[in-house]
Amino acid sequence: MFNSSPATVGEWPVGPRGFYARFVKRGIDTVVAAALLALLLPVLLGTWAAVVAVLGYPAFYSDRRAGRGGVPIVIGKFRSMSEAVGRDGQLLADGERLGAFGRFLRRTSLDELPQLVSVLTGDMSLIGPRPLPLRYVGRYNSRQRRRLEVRPGLTGLAQVRGRNGLDWPARLELDVRYVEILSRWYAPVVDIGIFVATGGVVAWQGLTGRGISGAGSVTMKEFEA
Repeated sequence: MFNSSPATVGEWPVGPRGFYARFVKRGIDTVVAAALLALLLPVLLGTWAAVVAVLGYPAFYSDRRAGRGGVPIVIGKFRSMSEAVGRDGQLLADGERLGAFGRFLRRTSLDELPQLVSVLTGDMSLIGPRPLPLRYVGRYNSRQRRRLEVRPGLTGLAQVRGRNGLDWPARLELDVRYVEILSRWYAPVVDIGIFVATGGVVAWQGLTGRGISGAGSVTMKEFEA
């Protein structure tokens, strides 16, 4: 657990002070996530069936990530890679295990839909910095650590500004700017804007594939301090 930042009090950080961030945002997350899960249930079931048919069981992939305050959370995704191994019995490189079907899931962001459950349970928010691996927590500088002051999000400012096409400094800076915005009176307007823009970004990325991966990587290169 991360608790060494000056922005933390005990286990939890001193987050944004605005009324919206403290008393409204979580309620909206719960209502909207529940509505989206109900609305998208046929899509979720169809994607699950397709993953099982193409890649086999298990259909889901789970990973431990850093939540608010660096507290470990478990996020789920639909599996997009095969479990192909080489002659040595070890898994092949990510690029070799990610076929056309997996690329389709990532381009359309269908693989991320199970994280609506994490929004519903309170581990995540609809809007916020994306949850990153726990090993990154100790690599953040004092400003970058501020991204841990809020719940990680299903989508966020960095996602509508370039997603994995951004380099790490730019991406983490956008995360911190979002945290700062949450203390402002116009925070709800920004959240609505990001939520609406996400639909357009997903459609554009589905058509072009831009922003899905960083240069020279299937997804995003390792963040190093």
